Amino acid sequence: MAFAEGTTTEATEHDAGAQPAQVPVPFPLPGRDVRAKRPRVLSFVLRADTLRRVARVAILLALDYAAVLSAIVLALSIKAAILSPGEWSLALQIQGAQDIHAFAYLVTVLLFARSGLYGERTTRPGLTKIVSSLFQVMVVALVYALANGEEFSSYYIFYGSLFFAVVTVSTLRVGYERTTGVILRAAGYRRRAALVGSGEHIEAVGHALADAAHAPVNVVGFVSLTPRPDNGLLSLGRLEDLQSIIGEHRLDEVIIADPDFPKERAVELVEACHGRGVRVRIAPSTMELLVQRATFVPGEALPLFELKPPVFEGVDFVLKRTFDIVVATGLLVVLSPLLAGIAAAVRLSSRGPAVYRCARPGIGGVAFECFKFRTMNRDADQRQADLESINEASGALFKVRHDPRLTRAGRFLRRYSLDELPQLANVLKGEMSLVGPRPLPLRDFERLEEWHKKRYLVLPGMTGLWQVSGRSELDFDDLVRLDFLYLERWSVFLDLVILLKTVPAVLSRRGAY
Repeated sequence: MAFAEGTTTEATEHDAGAQPAQVPVPFPLPGRDVRAKRPRVLSFVLRADTLRRVARVAILLALDYAAVLSAIVLALSIKAAILSPGEWSLALQIQGAQDIHAFAYLVTVLLFARSGLYGERTTRPGLTKIVSSLFQVMVVALVYALANGEEFSSYYIFYGSLFFAVVTVSTLRVGYERTTGVILRAAGYRRRAALVGSGEHIEAVGHALADAAHAPVNVVGFVSLTPRPDNGLLSLGRLEDLQSIIGEHRLDEVIIADPDFPKERAVELVEACHGRGVRVRIAPSTMELLVQRATFVPGEALPLFELKPPVFEGVDFVLKRTFDIVVATGLLVVLSPLLAGIAAAVRLSSRGPAVYRCARPGIGGVAFECFKFRTMNRDADQRQADLESINEASGALFKVRHDPRLTRAGRFLRRYSLDELPQLANVLKGEMSLVGPRPLPLRDFERLEEWHKKRYLVLPGMTGLWQVSGRSELDFDDLVRLDFLYLERWSVFLDLVILLKTVPAVLSRRGAY
């Protein structure tokens, strides 16, 4: 490894009289202690940054206050409007809400703070944490009320307020995120970042960050460990020159975009960045996702962590299966007129059955009959081989944006994913779940690599992280990693969030064909 010019000296005890040996330092040391007192101008800038953080927390606190109060008022108003429509009064509902909203708001703030929901924009979690925290608020409020001897004719005030709180808190926070995002972009605020790693990983992470709208990152360029790759990004120089690169390009953060980055070089990189007050982040690999579920095994001579298979069993299985049955039954009842209309349109648009049954591997790779509204002509399966040369998808997938086999009605159904609705019957039969890894056709399954097949440890789903994270626009390996992420972090709240996010993802038609 080549070293920079900076050196330090050290004399050993037995060789005190000799010339001190020079020990090379991998990065040049900063000219001043980064902890030293700042100049007046810099101190003012830092104070301004502190004021910005205080303003952010204050605004979020005010929005949450308004959201919690509105949720309780809405819950009380709907109940009063149904039970006593002639006596309904907004003033009475606000007065009734004031008796309980102070405690609910206090618990909400404490649990939101614990979940990091008042943190920086780049680290603040989203809807999943909001839903789970609000559910905890409901549980705490219910336990507190029962412990105080309160009696209720029904518990509507708790679950009703929870439902409206999810809506109001999420709506106000989305509005806040979008408004501040517009302001920050108009002000030209973007985090200046450099990617470090090997060529292929740099390219993948660079493209992903370029599309990130929630946390805008300006990828200035890259520092590659391998000979300069042709990835469309600016080469900033060698890793040994990182100190000067940070200053020259005014970097806010350095992102390690390589799962095989040498550990000893990583330590040096972190020290160099932290010495200049620059944040270091790591783009996750499959191994980092696996470590999320590592469980400590006690009683061993060497500390060991066990990676358990991500299957749903016990209480988790009961919760997920109950959730699937209740929601799928409700959707079939509510959507039955739409299903009948789609079936009639399919039959009228082309010859053939309204519902297409296709064999797809399910849990454990065991095939089942997957139901879909037919979107193609009857000879679609026979024409598959002729279209392989124009496949537009990566990896094992087969996707053609303008597939000539699609019927006119089928193209519309595909665009809005309405062809998937018959799979609600698969959910009730126990062959699928509402949320999970999407079942692939046999043609795609046979082309999977072995590490891809971990996704078949659980029931396939009607929707998943694929559908709310880019759908057909994502690389196949990225889609599989999203499945892994879902398996490692599953919860009923995550299923609910994915279902809620599926609706705008479908309506926006992004990546659907």
